[in-house]
Amino acid sequence: MVDIAMQPNAPGDRLIEARDLVKTYRMGGGTDEATEVHALQGVSVAIGRGEFVAIMGASGSGKSTLMNILGCLDQPTSGSYTLAGEGVERLGADALASIRNRRIGFVFQQFNLLPRTSAVENVALPLVYAGVGPKERELRALASLAKVGLAERAQHTPAELSGGQQQRVAIARALVNDPQMILADEPTGALDTHTSEEVMRLLTALNDDGITVILVTHEHDVAAWARRRIVFRDGRIVEDVRQEPVRGELA
Repeated sequence: MVDIAMQPNAPGDRLIEARDLVKTYRMGGGTDEATEVHALQGVSVAIGRGEFVAIMGASGSGKSTLMNILGCLDQPTSGSYTLAGEGVERLGADALASIRNRRIGFVFQQFNLLPRTSAVENVALPLVYAGVGPKERELRALASLAKVGLAERAQHTPAELSGGQQQRVAIARALVNDPQMILADEPTGALDTHTSEEVMRLLTALNDDGITVILVTHEHDVAAWARRRIVFRDGRIVEDVRQEPVRGELA
């Protein structure tokens, strides 16, 4: 196991610091019959502010479990997790939801857009949950769409947009609360090669602007856009390397 908590980031530069994360699920019937599944086995990781990290691994390797914990969607069985200096591993559901809304933008393989709702209304949804007023919601959502090059499509529904445009709407939604990091889970998985490159260029540009990007993928050509690659196997980190990111066409 590679302990990447010891990567050369000064503590003040760390957005994420997780130590000895264990996640165990009990599968099956009653207590005597249940089988324990060890999704994470003592994982430690530090990620600096402004990094672009790709997390790779086969299905069941632990990469998605880690992402759920880093995104405050799940909690570890044991271990500690600090996000932007705030210990979050034992917070309640409401506190975790508040952190997600303030600090994290999510992008998924399936765009998760409301089908009968315009692009600008889809982007504004996190602001509704944050209690932002209607006028400010619209202004901020339009500004977020402009960042991803879709200002002119603000009133279009998902059915009127291409797959790549729908993913850009999803990215705009992830940006609307001005998050410190974006967690992207297989963001190009439903896209063709050309459109995948457009999405990766957009994520790269956002990272260049200072947003931390953590990308979960099983595709090596997608991971090649990151500046750091972490590989999981059987709930453990087996590789953690810095790399020179590509800036060209996906293979």
